[in-house]
Parts: sequence; C-alpha cells; structure tokens
Amino acid sequence: MVSASFSTSVIELYITMGIIGGLGLAFNLQPALTIIGKYFFKKRPMANGLAMAGSPVFLSTLAPFNQFLFNNFGWKGSFLILGGLLLNACVAGSLMRPVGPKPTKTKTKNETGIRGNESVEKENHKSKSIWEKMNKYLDFSLFKHRGFLIYLSGNVVMFLGFFAPIIFLAPYAKDKGIDEYSAAFLLSVMAFVDMFARPSVGFIANSRFIRPRIQYFFSFAIMFNGLCHLLCPLAEDYTSLVVYAIFFGLGFGSVSAVLFETLMDLVGAARFSSAVGLVTIVECCPVLLGPPLAGKLVDETGEYKYMYMACGAIVVFSSLWLLIGNAINYRLLEKEKKEAAARKKEVLEPGESEPLHKSKLQGDDVQILNASSMPSERETNI
Repeated sequence: MVSASFSTSVIELYITMGIIGGLGLAFNLQPALTIIGKYFFKKRPMANGLAMAGSPVFLSTLAPFNQFLFNNFGWKGSFLILGGLLLNACVAGSLMRPVGPKPTKTKTKNETGIRGNESVEKENHKSKSIWEKMNKYLDFSLFKHRGFLIYLSGNVVMFLGFFAPIIFLAPYAKDKGIDEYSAAFLLSVMAFVDMFARPSVGFIANSRFIRPRIQYFFSFAIMFNGLCHLLCPLAEDYTSLVVYAIFFGLGFGSVSAVLFETLMDLVGAARFSSAVGLVTIVECCPVLLGPPLAGKLVDETGEYKYMYMACGAIVVFSSLWLLIGNAINYRLLEKEKKEAAARKKEVLEPGESEPLHKSKLQGDDVQILNASSMPSERETNI
C-alpha cells in the first residue's frame, strides 16, 4: 500500500495493490491459520473464533476512517497511512514461534554408514519428479478425500455470492437516498456485530453438543447468511438497513468463525496446511468473479435488490449442498467403519489356521500405510 501511494497509472496500481498486495495478504493468512492448529486442539474452535475476530475490529472503524482519509488526504495519502498500519502485522508475525524443542542432530560412530545413506538420499532426491516435489508442499491426494471435495465444491458456490453484498451495501444505501457517511456507517454496524459474533460462535462450536456436528452447524450458518440477503430488498429506509446490517454481521461472523475449523475437522491438523493452500487457490475464481457478475446484474436491471436476491439464492443453495453432502458423507463413513470393524473381528476370531502368517500380513499392511491414508479427525470421531 505504501508503494501504491506513489503510483501514477492504473497499471502501477495493478502491480502494487493487486500482485504485491495480494501476495502479502496470502503470506499473512495461511501461517496465521495453520499456527492455530499447532497451538490448540481441545479449544481450537474458540481459538479460531477469537483469531477471526481481529478483522471485524479493524473493519468496524475502517469504513468511516477510509472516508475521512479520502476527504482529507486523497487516495494517495490514504494508501500511505493504511500501509503504515498494515506494517504492524510484521510484529504479530514475529511472535509466531514453533511449538516444542528444536530438533537436534544425533551423532553416530558409523560414519561410513551415514555417508552411504546420504549418497542414497541424494540419488533419490535427484530422481524425484516435479510432481513429487509439488506434492510435498501441496497434498494433491486431498482431491481423493470425499469430505474435502464436498467442502470445496460447496464453498466455491458460496463465494460467488458471499462478498458482493458487503461491497454493494454502501452503494445500495446511497441509491436509497442516504448520505455517504451514514451509508458507510452501515459497514461499521455490520463489522461491530461481526466482531462479537465470531468469538461467541467459536465458543458455541467448541461445546460438546456442536463440535461433533460442526459440519451441520456450518451449513446452517451459511443458510442464515443467505436468508438475510433474500430479505434485504424488504429494507426501504435507513432503520431497516441497520437491522439488515446487524443480522448480516451475525451471519457473516458465524460463517467466518467456523470456516476453517470445519476444514481442519475434515482433513486433520497434519494435512490442514496443504488443504488451506488448495482451497484458497481454487476459491480465487469465485471470489474474483462474484463481485463483477453482481455489478453486471445491477447494470442490467438498474436495481440492487435483484443482485441481493441472486446472492442470497446462491448462498442458500450452497448451504443445502453442504448439508446434504455432509449427511451422505457421515452415513458412508459410519458404514465404512462398521465394515472395517467386522473385518477386524473376523481376523481376530480364535481357531483360525496359520495365525503367524496372518500376523505377518497384518504387519506388512501396516508398513504400507502412508500419510495420505491416515484418518482425519472426522473419521476418528465417527
């Protein structure tokens, strides 16, 4: 943002705010999400809710603050001041430390064996393909994970209509004849409610009644968000728009509080980092396409209410998709676990011939298991 304040053309803004700023936000998001799974397990939903509450704290004051900066310092001065504020994220990033003692190198007396192992490892490393190197950082086997695919497909649909209502809330209020400062204040109301909704929903999601069913809770939170957008065209004056902003902040905060907790519940903490990377890569397309398509709909119809109705319908459809998909996934996981228990019971039955041979086979099967076949938290809970 600081470099964007010195831009003299739109191309320079694309480079500074678009490419450099986008990379910086990406490098900021993923470590912040991953480190929560490293630090917390028992109260992880609450920790996610509290961590996610940071953005609405700033957003609640950002809308009127942006308007004030633009009116007094122009867009260049606004970028310079906001960039200086964002630099404080470096201080927060420096406090993220790895958990546990540092790994120590063990020395052995057989140096010849070590050198032989190192040479073999170097040869294996050279023989690795590009795909294997990429798979080290992004676990593409997740695309064979049924729960991950349900989550990803539902989120892709949801994000088509998730952010457009926020972007067009102030213009919608101005279209109703409300002044610009009051219109910008609607975003502050929405963010203020969102600020308290995220930790509250995280606390609820951490309860023993909700956490085992957090996928259903996530689906109903999305449905509530979509219903708010479907009812938004009924708001005709400023008071009703404030009521909409309150319920919108509650729904938006509920979804944001458990958005990544549901992903970690599906894939487990060990694969969460790769899952977040793959999800954010795929979700870039609907996030980019949603607001322009919503703006195109406003230009074609000349009214904002049809855009809010379309976004609400998309979000509600995604919630139904996730609700039905997770219900089917739960049934299949329960059926698979029963079948696995039945097979295990048959193997452990007494009186079988060649027990040593069977135990050997079982040991071989255990050695074949790799990280991709490890059960997730959802499969373990079921």
